[in-house]
Amino acid sequence: MKDRPTAMSAKTQNLAFMLAIMGTPAAATAQAPRFRVEEATIAEVHAAFQSGLLTCRGLVTEYLARINDFDKRGPAINAIITVNAHALAEADSLDGVFKRRGPLGSLHCVPMIVKDNFTTAGIQTTAGSLALQGFIPERDAFQVKRVREAGAIVLAKSNMDEFAWSPYETVSSILPGYTKNPYALDRVTAGSSGGTAAAVAASFGLVGLGTDTGNSIRGPSSHQALVGIRSTIGLTSRAGVVPLGLTFDIAGPMARTVADAVRVFQVVAGADPDDPVTGAIKDHPIPDYSTSLVRGGLTGARIGVLHQAYDTPTTDPEIRALFARALADLAAQGAVIVDPATVEGFDRLPSDDDGCLGFKADLNRFLAAQGDRVPVKTLKEILASGKFHPSIGPAMRRAEADDRIPATDPACRNDWVARRTLGLAVTTLMDRERLDALVYPTWSNPPRLIGDLNTPPGDNNQVFSPVTGFPAMTVPMGYTRGGTLPAGLQFFGRGWDEARLIKLAYDYEQATRHRKAPAILAGEPTFIAIYWKARPGKEAEYEEYIRRVAKPIDDEAERAGAFEELRTYVPAERNGPWTHLRVFRLRDQAQVDAFSAAMDAAGTRLYPDPTKRPKADDLRDLVKREMWRGFP
Repeated sequence: MKDRPTAMSAKTQNLAFMLAIMGTPAAATAQAPRFRVEEATIAEVHAAFQSGLLTCRGLVTEYLARINDFDKRGPAINAIITVNAHALAEADSLDGVFKRRGPLGSLHCVPMIVKDNFTTAGIQTTAGSLALQGFIPERDAFQVKRVREAGAIVLAKSNMDEFAWSPYETVSSILPGYTKNPYALDRVTAGSSGGTAAAVAASFGLVGLGTDTGNSIRGPSSHQALVGIRSTIGLTSRAGVVPLGLTFDIAGPMARTVADAVRVFQVVAGADPDDPVTGAIKDHPIPDYSTSLVRGGLTGARIGVLHQAYDTPTTDPEIRALFARALADLAAQGAVIVDPATVEGFDRLPSDDDGCLGFKADLNRFLAAQGDRVPVKTLKEILASGKFHPSIGPAMRRAEADDRIPATDPACRNDWVARRTLGLAVTTLMDRERLDALVYPTWSNPPRLIGDLNTPPGDNNQVFSPVTGFPAMTVPMGYTRGGTLPAGLQFFGRGWDEARLIKLAYDYEQATRHRKAPAILAGEPTFIAIYWKARPGKEAEYEEYIRRVAKPIDDEAERAGAFEELRTYVPAERNGPWTHLRVFRLRDQAQVDAFSAAMDAAGTRLYPDPTKRPKADDLRDLVKREMWRGFP
């Protein structure tokens, strides 16, 4: 990811809103160092724990505040279904463990956003459906159990496209409205793990867990400038995950950096007797994936360009340009680009059959295993309840009408043939060309407008990795539409070759550092508010404030071009609680410093006597109401 701005000085300590009160001559109040959770990494958090700068309770409190401020209010990202009511208590427990003997594990106090189709003991799990409202599992899904044992906290359950049906958008019946892309609030997150992606991108947690049947880790990660890993089928367990189709389902990490995704991946990979497909691990020992986090991984690597995955007449020109630049960046790091790399016989593969997904059989089996804890026991009962989003109705009814079992039904033979044939063809290509990986844009088009189901979507994820069962991972590739909408680069490789893909992806990430925080939620720009609290009969003092404080600051700002005024707020009633509120947007540290100097020159302070401040929440709410009423 890109280097984040350094922490501000004590005078301007990176507050969301900095306050000035006229007529307080006291010197600026010293501010204690504050750990910045926006874009933080696991390594940075753990270093802050070791130094004493941060506690687990402090970290969790910061993330809960961001969820409250940005998911439920302000821009209202709408990514979170349920917050863990015991998160602070769990944080206190982990702080106790840390004091006694150090970190509990490699994910000590890592607040995680978990997609709502993972069962979580004691926390409602709905797969986005009103039909499952009230379902409180007694056991964690395998991957949730693993991360909790390593010290992680399930901070919140995230929204998803209901039952994981759509790769295009994230909308469900359990949470009204669409989940918004934090890079552009009118754009989709992709689906179905869009809630996890939006929440991690917006720094509502450190990392997240998602699922991917055909797209849903990689697509949302691409749309939100994240790293997402879809493993080889058999390397990670799906036990305890509400299924869409176990023939293709995968669960895994979504994170802001390759290193963080890998740290989670190391924990969740492993054999699980409750998911027989993981029995294959006995022939493929799990390596230490952190050894792949080294620079130079692209030097001498042979990278094939898989046009068959993405190259269509509707591929967006800006995506093509970003991909061309990505290929140049790979070459600049020493990779040999093989273009094109063609999978022989791809066009002659048998077509797949949506009816062979196995949703009905897999879901009914999952529901039956939950006993009386679930309010419905079968897909038929869900349909009869009517408690699901209308957008998934047709797919649900088709699934109910189809009784085929993919693993045994001869009618699903095309799927079996396609999996074996495509896997062999990809392996043959990579062996023939001595390729380390194949690459292509994760999506061929930028995120669509919410509600748009007509323009080309651009999903490139449904075939190669899901059908072969081979691994793929996406990393940020840059931005389209004036640098605002993220796009991803996908690395696809041989089965059980995750370590090599991680090595290549990490080197590309470190060389390019495309990841940046969503501008609308980033620590920069900083919003600063100057206010004057009037009292009846003090109009003369108000005029003096305008003359002595506000106008000199305005004049200096105009002269230096240091910052831009967004809003002057003067309520109609002069004796109201706020007679003057002026909000400024500062775009960088230099402007923060210039603003501070202008304040000093005007004879006021950014940090007056704390006893003379109004309640911070009152001001924060007022500023947010004004800011989000049309400000960019």
